[in-house]
Amino acid sequence: MSDQNDQQTFRPLEELSYEAARDELIEVVKILELGQMSLDESLHYWERGETLAAYCERYLDGASQRVEDALAKRDVTPSE
Repeated sequence: MSDQNDQQTFRPLEELSYEAARDELIEVVKILELGQMSLDESLHYWERGETLAAYCERYLDGASQRVEDALAKRDVTPSE
């Protein structure tokens, strides 16, 4: 993330892996915790953090569902 005085342009979520989104969320939290920005800048980062958190949660929910589906399929498949 570049100069905090400039309005940050963030990468689209579609371009981020889960790990990249999580890492960016961690950075956003660190930046907000410094408390050295204007209210508008802080709101901009807070909104991005909320968006990233929701994205990560959806990603993890999807991964959890895939694991559950795989386990259910394994339990239904007859043994040889």
